[in-house]
Amino acid sequence: MNDGATAAGATRDRPALELRDLHKRFGRTEIIRGTHMAVEHGERFALIGPNGAGKSTLFNLISGRVAPTSGRVLLHGRDITGLDPQQINHLGLARSFQITNIFPRLSVYENLSCAVMWTLGHRYVFWRRLSQLKDVRERAEATLEAIGLTARRDVEAGLLTYAEQRALEIGLTVAGGADVILLDEPTAGMSRSESDAAVELIHTISAGRTLLMVEHDMSVVFGLADRIGVLVYGELIACGTPAEIRANPAVQEAYLSAPA
Repeated sequence: MNDGATAAGATRDRPALELRDLHKRFGRTEIIRGTHMAVEHGERFALIGPNGAGKSTLFNLISGRVAPTSGRVLLHGRDITGLDPQQINHLGLARSFQITNIFPRLSVYENLSCAVMWTLGHRYVFWRRLSQLKDVRERAEATLEAIGLTARRDVEAGLLTYAEQRALEIGLTVAGGADVILLDEPTAGMSRSESDAAVELIHTISAGRTLLMVEHDMSVVFGLADRIGVLVYGELIACGTPAEIRANPAVQEAYLSAPA
């Protein structure tokens, strides 16, 4: 378990992730307009909204890829506003991306080992064999099993199917031991059967963790999320259980288009 997870255990009275009056401008254009949001420990929270609503920008603000114009981001009650992505990752938050982000010429096992090494405090030393790093080996193998790719461990990641590559990226996100994970459109481009398998995987790997997910497939969202937030033009217009979101007239008008 990493330092972020340890810190989380000591601050269970606070949300795992909290956004306070978050704003982001690019020039004169305001993308995020005073967002307030809290995700509780162990909660699966889905963020939905039309294209251009600001969902990816919000993910970038949370994960440190972009600095907010104003407002704060708190992780386990700690202000992480302005920290870089590596610092935030070491505090227990990890994210995936819309576009698969793997090392295609490395094997599945090597990809996972790279993700684990840095988190466990190992630096990349070319003369040290991975087999000598017992803690790295054990966590990489456990993650392999969790994402269902044990039989593909020695296959180059670039040769995996698209769905397998997405599963590997989810594995890379959790391999470091982060207890807050952000998944950006994890089922994008998948068939229905692949999407169903991905939902089962996400449900498994998010157990005991806090999940914030951006997703356009409503069957995935309503089947997986404990709560849903609806972002429209940079503002959170609704937040509630799947049943509450389905019945919300403002959500139906702004996003779902018809009574759910």
